[in-house]
Amino acid sequence: MGEYQHGHQDRTRAAYDGVVELYASMFADRLETRPFARGMVAIFAELVRGTGNPRVADVGCGPGHVTAMLHDLGLDAFGLDLSPAMVEHARRAHPALSFHQARMETLPIEDHALGGVLSHYSMIHTPPGELPALLAEQVRVLAPGGLLLVSLFATDGPEPVRFDHKVTPAYSWPADRFADLLTGAGLTTVARMLHDPASERGFLDAHFLARRPCNSHQERSRV
Repeated sequence: MGEYQHGHQDRTRAAYDGVVELYASMFADRLETRPFARGMVAIFAELVRGTGNPRVADVGCGPGHVTAMLHDLGLDAFGLDLSPAMVEHARRAHPALSFHQARMETLPIEDHALGGVLSHYSMIHTPPGELPALLAEQVRVLAPGGLLLVSLFATDGPEPVRFDHKVTPAYSWPADRFADLLTGAGLTTVARMLHDPASERGFLDAHFLARRPCNSHQERSRV
């Protein structure tokens, strides 16, 4: 499993390293034309501010445009990405913010440190069998009451669908199956939104907002 996981991630890193400037030119302003995604990010930011802990990680931050949006919404946001070339671009584009290279399954963040984690279409390349561990890592770094916002592609079928993403292979998820993964990770889904496809692939766009419970049985069992 470890060799397969690292092989998949190495291929993903190399693919994004090779398209940094093109990707940034295509997506840096994309949220300006995507009101549903922009609205969910704004709701996420408002709820995170309400926790009293504004520290947020944008995991899979790419060129840093969403990290900058989170900062503008009043959060202490920083970006993490697997691709060193993406991290360098983000640092140049947003010099006032902090960006670092990191793997999503081993985040360089203390336990229970964050008020929020945002994953904006950055889990889509993770094979289905590896996603529970990835979500567990997001939960690890969230403080009780902290929030996770995940955006991804959704399908109407019963199983995840592998497809040829323009950069590297990706997966589209049945909404109920993904919601079950969030529950299995110990999160409570606050809201989910599915809306019309934004691309020729025909998948729905999906946004899941979930909270780590403040006094879950899981938390009590660790005391």
